[in-house]
Order: sequence, then structure tokens, then C-alpha cells
Amino acid sequence: MKNVLTIAMREFKVYFSSPIAYIVLAMFAAIFGYFFSTGLAYFAQFSAQAAMQGGGMGMPPLNINQFVVAPSLGNMTIVLLFLTPMITMRLFAEEKRSGTIELLLTSPVKDYEIIAGKWLGAMLLFCAMLLVAAANLSILFFYTTPDWRPMLVALLGLVLMGGAMIAAGAFLSTLTKNQIVAGALTFGFLLLLWVLNWATSFSNSTLSEICEFLALSPHFEQFSKGVIELKDVAYYVSAIALGLFLSKRSLESLRWRA
Repeated sequence: MKNVLTIAMREFKVYFSSPIAYIVLAMFAAIFGYFFSTGLAYFAQFSAQAAMQGGGMGMPPLNINQFVVAPSLGNMTIVLLFLTPMITMRLFAEEKRSGTIELLLTSPVKDYEIIAGKWLGAMLLFCAMLLVAAANLSILFFYTTPDWRPMLVALLGLVLMGGAMIAAGAFLSTLTKNQIVAGALTFGFLLLLWVLNWATSFSNSTLSEICEFLALSPHFEQFSKGVIELKDVAYYVSAIALGLFLSKRSLESLRWRA
């Protein structure tokens, strides 16, 4: 565990020694801030119109979680398709390009420790992104009384989805020494997983049901509503485990070829 944490902290520091972390965090903050402020403005306008039309008589109070929190976090899942490849593209591709992968593989560190450490380092940057989102959402508590439990569940869903995306990106990064190629492969693969459920719109066959299950986005829907379902947790955890396992096997093949 000590080796995993050491590698993770090294990776996390490397992100901030290059422009990657600052660009990713700035882009996430700007895009999430736009979605959040737009949703908040719409909520305020809709609330004012409802109050003017009926004085609020007989109308249930508007749910700010439904109008602002869920749409904002739901929109960010699409943005992650673009930002996650920027996080994962250098994990192993840069090591292979610079030649330090041989030193890493011959060091007294096991393959699974290398994989887990790099994945955890990328997850730390991902969680830093989510802290930006949490900071925006915390503003709501100064002016209204949102339900904090659905927020935490939605953020947990984003952590699990991000972990699955990063695990896939880590594996694809082991296949090439070019960061751009690694990023493009990751984006293409994640985009394919994102649109797999579109096949269910045209057919109800067994293949469509499989595509529905393998798609990334449907498993976040319940999280965004504040509901934790075991099948969704199992999907993301399995995706993380599969990505890390394939990364380990890819590293083993590099070791044998060396």
C-alpha cells in the first residue's frame, strides 16, 4: 500500500508540474460554472413567474435539486468525455516515450502497485475537479435549503463513473507511446460506450439490451436522482477492475517483450 500511495502522490504532483492540471481544472470550473449559473437563473425566473401567477397558492415548493443540481451534474458527465482523456493520456504513454517505463518495470515495485498508483493519482486530480463542483453547489446553502443527500449520491456517481473512465484511459495509454494517440483512443472508446444505449431506440433485441447495460450514461441516471442501485455500483466497480486488469496484462506483455 505504501508503494501505491507513493506512486499516486508522484503522479498527482506531476500533473501540477505541467499545464495539464491547470487546464483541466480551469476548463471544468468554467463549464460547470456556466451550467450552474444558467440553471440557477432559470430556477429564479421560474420561481418568480410561479409566484406572480398564483402567489404560490396550492403549488408545491420548487425543488432546487431537481431544477439546478441534477441538470448541472448530469451535463458534466458529457464534459468528462473530453476532459478524462486529457488526464489519462500521459499515464503510461509519456513513460514509454521518455524511456522511463523500463526503469519503472525493473524497480522493486509490483505491476499492480504501478497500475493502482497511477490510477489513484489520476483519481486525485479528478476528485479535485469535483471539489470545484462541490464549491459551486455549496453556494446554494447560503440562500436556500437544498437536500444535501442527493448531492452526495450524485457526486458519488461521478466518482464511480470517473474511476471507470480513468481505468479505461489508463489501459489505452499502455498501448502507445504517443500521448495524442492515447487521448484520441480514450475519447473514441468512451464516446462509443456513451452512445451504445442509442441502439435500444431502434430495437428491443437481446443485443440492444446488452448495449443498454454496457453504456456508461444510463447507470448514472439513478445517481443523479439521489438513488443508489446495486447494479449501477456493480457496473462501475466492474469496469474499474476490468480496466486495471487489462492495464496489468499490458504491462506484463511489455515486461516480456523487454
